[in-house]
Amino acid sequence: MMDSDIRYEIILYWSQRDQAFIAEVPELPGCAADGATYREALANVELVIQEWIETARELGRSVPEPRGRLLYA
Repeated sequence: MMDSDIRYEIILYWSQRDQAFIAEVPELPGCAADGATYREALANVELVIQEWIETARELGRSVPEPRGRLLYA
């Protein structure tokens, strides 16, 4: 999978408690990463997305299609 294949929504925020940026992928349960910088968290979560998808496929589990922008209130 190439970076251009990553089309899942990523929520990226600063966590005061963790003293790190957190990147979460709501469409992939449990898929999240952190980093000392915004860019590091984004790069880390891109790797985790790839690993999440590869693991799901190896286990014969379905991989959700990216839905684009999700709405949270």
